[in-house]
Amino acid sequence: MSVVSQVILNADDELRYPSSGELKSIKEFLQTGEQRMRIVSTLAENEKKIVQEASRQLWRKRPDFIAPGGNAYGDRQRALCLRDYGWYLRLITYGVLAGDKEPIEKIGLIGVREMYNSLGVPVPGMVESIRCLKQAALALLSDEDAAETAPYFDYIIQAMS
Repeated sequence: MSVVSQVILNADDELRYPSSGELKSIKEFLQTGEQRMRIVSTLAENEKKIVQEASRQLWRKRPDFIAPGGNAYGDRQRALCLRDYGWYLRLITYGVLAGDKEPIEKIGLIGVREMYNSLGVPVPGMVESIRCLKQAALALLSDEDAAETAPYFDYIIQAMS
């Protein structure tokens, strides 16, 4: 939930106006809006490139995933992996846009470990894939934008670890 929504809900729950501290946090959030939009635009416009680079990195590190018997062996399985990459990248953009990790938690992390375990997908492999996705995505951003974006990837990595 964005800081704006949270401030409004908190004030309404307590039947009061937002405090000066809450208004300051909204002001700070709005001042970072241009940067958040720039990051989201860059990631969205380069999704295919990011996914391709991340998959190249992962297959180089873990060729066993695409070898016979591996979880990404064959066109169908590989396509499913790439689909998940795009999905996680989109989750990152939701978090960056909101300036909060809550959309990532609510939309993408609840039950993810159980899902991958039930499908026989090794969770450590998914963690490694998110690291590769992070590296590929951050390489396209300025240092400042990468520093703003990295914690959202780290949040997913930590939740899956």
